Amino acid sequence: MSKARKNRYTQIIERIFFSYYKEGAREISFEREDIQRAAKELAIKLPKNFGDVIYSFRYRVMLPESIRAKAPQGEMWVIRPAGRARYSFELAINQPITPNELLSETKVPDATPGLVAKYLLKDEQALLAKVRYNRLIDVFTGVTCYSLQNHLRTTTKSLGQIETDEVYVGVDKRGAHYVFPVQAKGRIDKLSIVQIEQDMAMCKEKFPSLICRAIGARFIEDNLIALFLFEEGEKGVSLSVEKHYRLVLPDEVTNEDLNVYLTRPL
Repeated sequence: MSKARKNRYTQIIERIFFSYYKEGAREISFEREDIQRAAKELAIKLPKNFGDVIYSFRYRVMLPESIRAKAPQGEMWVIRPAGRARYSFELAINQPITPNELLSETKVPDATPGLVAKYLLKDEQALLAKVRYNRLIDVFTGVTCYSLQNHLRTTTKSLGQIETDEVYVGVDKRGAHYVFPVQAKGRIDKLSIVQIEQDMAMCKEKFPSLICRAIGARFIEDNLIALFLFEEGEKGVSLSVEKHYRLVLPDEVTNEDLNVYLTRPL
């Protein structure tokens, strides 16, 4: 995002937040139309896709410092969908989803087709392609998986329109069926717990008979991928499993590596 556009988005989101904020508030509702209203009040020209203002602060960049300063210690403001063309600023636990630097790696022979690897761009599409061709969802979950749809855009009754980067379906040795919504991020973009919550809500509505396991994927390096598995409990969404997979040439997986892997818990 250019500096000029970032400043424009910042001014708009601040105007919306402080138009409704009251001291001690934990949830602030607003509508898509508020973006247009704020831009008009500030005499700012909106982008053609003015919904990108909300998308940027939900997934790409942090909210402005002026808004973050209004969160109690240990919490942060996030933007959640609240129905069709409706959103809300809500307080959530301030716990970023980032790869654990101390976590051990697992080498996987790189099965990405050479022609695909040659033309991959270094973004979430490249990450999704490497995850797909190397069957990392299968390896990670222990379930035989198939990609159902890439960039699923749909609408839920509770949240309105949402987008999931990729959806896998799978079957285990018992014959049980699963759905794995995947959110993918490069090294710059942030993986948001809000996206994971949305994916879980989508699965409940669109795939009610399947076992839902939400997954996050992120590049650590070009050929080092972190996968996160989330579950939903009494306290909301939490991280249950994290693994790091390094894609290597077949000869780089040594007997010593295999012996180490044998000692790891399943």
